[in-house]
This record gives sequence, structure tokens and C-alpha cells, in this order.
Amino acid sequence: MIMKNRLKVLRAERSWSQAELGGRLGVSRQAVNAVETGKHDPSLPLAFRIARLFNLPIEEIFDDGQ
Repeated sequence: MIMKNRLKVLRAERSWSQAELGGRLGVSRQAVNAVETGKHDPSLPLAFRIARLFNLPIEEIFDDGQ
């Protein structure tokens, strides 16, 4: 099961490209795209980096549908 996420919306609110977000997170643009489109779930360390970057709890960014 792939989690839904708000990553694209949060990124767009800051006018960041996928490449810029990837640079801030230490991952590739392709990795950002894969998470945004639901092709891959982020690793737990990456999910924590994303949450810290946006200053939000992980649950406000990712939803597993439960």
C-alpha cells in the first residue's frame, strides 16, 4: 500500500522545484517525484527530514489511509 501525501502541495506553497526540494533533503529530483506521485514511500529517515523541513508532524504530510 502506498501512502498519500501532501508533499507536492507543500512544495508548491513555497515555490520550490522538485530539484530544489531534493537538494534541501539530500535526495534526487527523481526521488522527490517518486514520493510525490506515490510510486515509492519515503524511508523513515527521509520522512523525518521532510517533516522537519516543513516544520510539521509526519502525520500532517503522510496519510496511510488508516
